[in-house]
Amino acid sequence: MKAAFIFGCVAVAALGAVAGCHRGQLAVTDHPRSFAGVTSKDATFYSPALERNMQYRVYLPSDLPAGTRLPAVYLLHGCGTSFRDWSNYSDVGAYAARGLVLVMVDGACSYYMNAALDAKDKYEDYFVHDLIADAESRFAILPGRENRAVVGVSMGGFAAVKLALTRPDLFAFAGAISPAIDVPSRSFSMRRWSQSLRFRNIFGPAGSDTRVHSDPFVLVKTADPDKTPYLYITAGDQEALLDPIRRFVTLLKQRNYAYEFDSKPGGHDWTEWDTQIPGCYESLLAHRANGIHSTLR
Repeated sequence: MKAAFIFGCVAVAALGAVAGCHRGQLAVTDHPRSFAGVTSKDATFYSPALERNMQYRVYLPSDLPAGTRLPAVYLLHGCGTSFRDWSNYSDVGAYAARGLVLVMVDGACSYYMNAALDAKDKYEDYFVHDLIADAESRFAILPGRENRAVVGVSMGGFAAVKLALTRPDLFAFAGAISPAIDVPSRSFSMRRWSQSLRFRNIFGPAGSDTRVHSDPFVLVKTADPDKTPYLYITAGDQEALLDPIRRFVTLLKQRNYAYEFDSKPGGHDWTEWDTQIPGCYESLLAHRANGIHSTLR
């Protein structure tokens, strides 16, 4: 009885942690970086998918001629952090001066998924339907797949890859920096029980259809390489995710996807990620012939 009581307390605490991770906002000091010729703006809108107001931040050129619209890059953050981290800890905003609108998307710890066990957490619908539509109506953004890219770090990197494989109609380029590519296939861990329960809530129980159909290692075997956006994947050579990322890249090579993989010294943090951003952007520019790339200078 005592053991059952203890387990019950642990489970309740874990469920509380899951809910807090999804819906809570991080208390952080906001210090967005500034760049010549670039303006930063915040927006709030109502998301029907999540049934609440959501915020996002954009970088865009300061002096945009009337009537001019630009391609957009949607930036996805990692779990346990904030969409504002892109502006607070990286120099990604400098690329807005090159003719882009950069949109920082709030994903809490959702992996930008429609949660399998919580009908209220429809983060994929919120992103691909609500937020993109609001950003394109509010800012000078060109609509259409050929004018969109998605780039994510860690959790956001997972989402960029997953969306590239399941929604190839949305983006012409997907960049994944240190993607948490193996999350759906991770086994339950007592040492990380709260994380495991959160993954169960998002992806479903181990072996379930929702879990399997969210796993990039499964999706890469069934998606059409000819329709999938160009994939740019990178990781630090000292991070724990390097092995699963390399295994995933091997599958990309075997099935002839259009991709590139780069590894640089560093770990799983913004120090490493900020050094990877230029390579990701240069890759985007180098593939101008496909979709978004033809619209960039």
